[in-house]
Amino acid sequence: MHGTGRPTAQALLLVANRDEYYARPTMPLHWWSDEDILAGRDQQAGGTWLGVSQSGHLAALTNYRDPHNQRDDAASRGEVVSHFLRTSGTAEDYLNGLRHRAKDDNPFNLLVFDGNRLMGLESRHARILNLPEGVGAVSNADFHAPWPKQIELANCLQQLIRQGRPDDAGLLALLQNRNVAADTALPDTGIGLPLERALSSAFVSLPGYGTRASSVVRVGTSAIEFVEHGFDANGPMQMQRVVLAGK
Repeated sequence: MHGTGRPTAQALLLVANRDEYYARPTMPLHWWSDEDILAGRDQQAGGTWLGVSQSGHLAALTNYRDPHNQRDDAASRGEVVSHFLRTSGTAEDYLNGLRHRAKDDNPFNLLVFDGNRLMGLESRHARILNLPEGVGAVSNADFHAPWPKQIELANCLQQLIRQGRPDDAGLLALLQNRNVAADTALPDTGIGLPLERALSSAFVSLPGYGTRASSVVRVGTSAIEFVEHGFDANGPMQMQRVVLAGK
């Protein structure tokens, strides 16, 4: 789940949660030894869910929730994030090249920022979106789908921005909200009401599965700040903050 905003004096603000099985091996936020990429890393498949590059590119991905349309032989979706971070081209060029190949992957939503334009891709429709200035959010359905958690996150993020430059503590508090939505507001994605309810909070905590990382990324005119607070089955882990200057 991601929320994005464009407060003044800042090109992009992104807040995001990564939900995953606790058993899936993961490296926390770090500089990749073989790339100019700052991101966590999925040690099972090698890709990532959210990252930035030294050149100022940013990419983030959410899986599209569709339990009846999943292929076990598909490539890891995290590769489309790291592939963009390796490029020096534009967001538009990358998405145009990816849109028709993406049908071979399990469905996903991809958010990319090249320093100038913020764009999205809905892989199942091969649809590219130009994302305008303002506040928006995407979860595990199409962009702009009215899921309760993303509506609440976008509204709360907008309120914080109106009050001034939101600090990391306030933004992380939004991501760590455990309130579940009313049953009448829940989507029906084929996983059953109890699980829909449990996954409707911004911060997810279930046996064996939950929010593994809460992230705040600020892309400015001269630097990128990346904050990640990690979690495992036992609770909070170390928080990291990395600043990339002179991009």
